[in-house]
Amino acid sequence: MIEFNNVHKVYPDGTEALKDFSLKVESGELLTLIGPSGCGKTTTMKMINRLIEPSSGAIYIGDKDIKDYKINELRWNIGYVLQDIALFPHMTIAENISVVPEMKKWKKKKVRERGIELLEMVGLDPSTYKKRMPSELSGGQQQRVGVIRALAADPDIILMDEPFSALDPISREQLQRDIRVLQKEIKKTIVFVTHDMDEAMAIGDKVCLMKDGQVVQLDTPQQLILNPKNQFVRDFIGERKSPWQTAVDVIADQSQKHVITLSDYEQGLYEKSGLFAIKDKDNMYVGSVKNGDKVDIKVINNDIPLFQATEIIESDEQAILPVLKGQKLVGVLTNKDIITFLRSKTKVENGVVQ
Repeated sequence: MIEFNNVHKVYPDGTEALKDFSLKVESGELLTLIGPSGCGKTTTMKMINRLIEPSSGAIYIGDKDIKDYKINELRWNIGYVLQDIALFPHMTIAENISVVPEMKKWKKKKVRERGIELLEMVGLDPSTYKKRMPSELSGGQQQRVGVIRALAADPDIILMDEPFSALDPISREQLQRDIRVLQKEIKKTIVFVTHDMDEAMAIGDKVCLMKDGQVVQLDTPQQLILNPKNQFVRDFIGERKSPWQTAVDVIADQSQKHVITLSDYEQGLYEKSGLFAIKDKDNMYVGSVKNGDKVDIKVINNDIPLFQATEIIESDEQAILPVLKGQKLVGVLTNKDIITFLRSKTKVENGVVQ
């Protein structure tokens, strides 16, 4: 969907913001850009809607160079969410949401219906909030409106420039959860700039860690944890995250010893003792079997933190938890996997836990 091809950016004062920069963001993917101050992440994002022009190289949306788009056409198909929420203070919430659709000459009924749909999507009752002014909303509520205003004209791409950094920690964590849930529904291509590694890892399908205008490692959050490319990546990730916050697909058993194929299940070619997840030929989860009988058991999403998964295991006393990404089976989680992981993250010196 978005591709940077050998992009270079030099500012008038001689600062090299990007150096031979290449990056691909897949359609429907949420990519987080992270790195030290001055690494080029904001420059990268602002080039996508041509707020900043490259010195050389090319940027494509689809198969088309962004220079070949009319600037209004390009920007109307890109939503933008800022740290400074920048709602129009003299407009109601409904009027704020309708700005771009009205510029695109949508019919009034469609604009009104879109505003109601979006408010409901982020848990703001339209009957309560659509006529309120921005000053009557909390910071978190204003930022929700900022997000849905960017979505109002149904753009393919959303750019988010440190949108939650000015919020208190509780509001920020809630909005991080909200954006993950929302993305599963809207499936937009999102580029999200943040200076917070925990935030980047929590919400990104992929994380692009940058340094000195270049990509150091582009990977899933799980692979950044498990296979950091070099010492810079290890140092930048650091030890700030509690192991209990680790996404379960980092920990899950992928050996297939707790998994059987649908074909083997149908033919009875499996061990009849124990609990197993069943997958089809496309690795899609189709159910579970216990001691030879089909059973309904709880499953978990691959991106939930370990502490939530542990609560589910404890409450249901379930031997295994199938771990799904969408409907795809990516592994299973057991108590043994959890203990092994936590032990690997615990330092013991002279018999004392550090």
